[in-house]
Amino acid sequence: MRRPRLQNRVLPTGEIVADPARGLFTGNRGILHRPDGTFGTSRWAHKHWIVCTLTHPRGTYHGPMPARGWTALFFLDEAVALAAGHRPCAECRREAFLRFREAWSRASGEAARAPGMDEALHRARVLRTRAQKRHEAPLAGLPDGTFVLKDGRPCLVLGDALLPFSPGGYGVPLPRREGRATVLTPAPAVAALRAGYAPVLHPSAFGG
Repeated sequence: MRRPRLQNRVLPTGEIVADPARGLFTGNRGILHRPDGTFGTSRWAHKHWIVCTLTHPRGTYHGPMPARGWTALFFLDEAVALAAGHRPCAECRREAFLRFREAWSRASGEAARAPGMDEALHRARVLRTRAQKRHEAPLAGLPDGTFVLKDGRPCLVLGDALLPFSPGGYGVPLPRREGRATVLTPAPAVAALRAGYAPVLHPSAFGG
């Protein structure tokens, strides 16, 4: 009997869906799944939303939805994870975490620590209704790695183009024009991108 697909793929819009496409990163928000592997209404168990390597540096792996362990979530790439409100893990992605923290500090003008970043990100990523919190900004001023909505579809900002997102990769680039945009990436993460943090992008972003 064929097993149903697990609901563990995170989209830039913040939704968690079932999709067979593979991504570059995993991460977690705590234990979200029920014993049968399905989700209830909860979409986070704590505010420390992180994005991790697919292989743990200690070589441990507990499966995607273990009986007693955090729910493994998966992302196409790091830009998607940032858009969904995550930040680099301080353990398995230590170098990326330090670069993100330094960029955050440059953007805010204050020394950054993980708990403070998590609090700020949580305020910026979800509404009281648990829906994704979005904001408006001039498209021309957004840094590479930001996600916006274009005609209702999530698109990655990269150079002078907008790259339409799909769970399997990015589509044919669209021209990046003037005007305002609905931004999916939380404002503090956008500020870190603007201050120099460069997320890892899926090869399809470069035509691969």
